[in-house]
Amino acid sequence: MGARPLPRRPDGFGEVEPTPPELVNRALPTKDVLPPPSGTAYASTISAVPADVLARSTWQPACPVKATDLRYLTMSFWGFDGRAHTGEMLVNATGAAGITKVFGQLFAAHFPLEELRVTGPAELTAPPTGDGNSTSAFVCRPARGQTTWSAHAYGLAVDVNPFCNPYTQGDLVLPELASAYVDRARRRPGMVQSGDATVRAFAAIGWSWGGNWHSPTDRMHFTATGH
Repeated sequence: MGARPLPRRPDGFGEVEPTPPELVNRALPTKDVLPPPSGTAYASTISAVPADVLARSTWQPACPVKATDLRYLTMSFWGFDGRAHTGEMLVNATGAAGITKVFGQLFAAHFPLEELRVTGPAELTAPPTGDGNSTSAFVCRPARGQTTWSAHAYGLAVDVNPFCNPYTQGDLVLPELASAYVDRARRRPGMVQSGDATVRAFAAIGWSWGGNWHSPTDRMHFTATGH
């Protein structure tokens, strides 16, 4: 695919272009970052963040959460390739146990994820075309279009399959090539729908879904803070 920046709109985002045909029904294979599970049973771990993981994350001393208040999770997940994989995530310590339960329920439901890995610094400035489709939590950045910290910067939000569950506000679509997924009536694997098992699993731990918002509508976004 390649990250090809799109022509810019006045708001600085890329112009809306049709989703490439190979991504209209996105089901790309997962690239393993950790050894896959040995069986088909769900497995998860919660630990302090290893120094090497922290170094490749977006954490820095200016972030609004201390590194000691984050936890490193490993969790089994099903890829679009029909295989079980092991993913990783950084979350706030207060939500770590609940998040492992949520992803256990997603695993039981065979809900597919393309990637589950820690976000790196280069991704903060990469064009939001949608070349990646990583499910992630902690990202030290401001809220979209604002100067205040995002719930992600506290490790209190999770984005699930961003390409399959785009953010929209007016005619803006993010990721920029994910316009084919704005039509929610056309159900495809990896999509989050109102009242489905994914929404219910997060609701059970007290997290709300941005897909219920009206302007913007953030279909990928689950949050402990309501923001």
